[in-house]
Amino acid sequence: MFGVAGIAYWDFAAQAIRNSFGVMTDISSREHIEQLVYAFYGKIREDEMLGPIFNSHIAEEEWSAHLEKLSDFWETNLFGIPKFKGSPTQKHIQVDKNLNYTIEQEHFGRWMQLWFETIDEMYEGTLADRAKNAARKMSTGQYLAIWFQRPGNAELR
Repeated sequence: MFGVAGIAYWDFAAQAIRNSFGVMTDISSREHIEQLVYAFYGKIREDEMLGPIFNSHIAEEEWSAHLEKLSDFWETNLFGIPKFKGSPTQKHIQVDKNLNYTIEQEHFGRWMQLWFETIDEMYEGTLADRAKNAARKMSTGQYLAIWFQRPGNAELR
């Protein structure tokens, strides 16, 4: 199991979210977002389909900063706090190019499956549902952006 900054991903995060009565709560803080992001990307890094893609594009020493940036992204999206700065679409397009244009809908589907699974293991409520819905919309947009940037596809817009 991978860990960043001494954190064992999903075991730690899932346990940290439940209160003493074993009840799941909604996402309500930056800490909750970090726990979700760390747990989710722990699964991603070990996933048979997605792990090789992520692990070949993010060096071990860059994971901590990457997870912080992703936490900023979700904090911005869920709480409206303007922290995230970056261009995820350009990063995804570059990864697809690096992989000879082989990122497919199945990759995004697997990403979504793990995202929903991780949220459902840790949270329930309005913001948990919002995180799922936002991810669904973003994954569709990211895949379309990748696809239209591939050689020969731009004119099909």
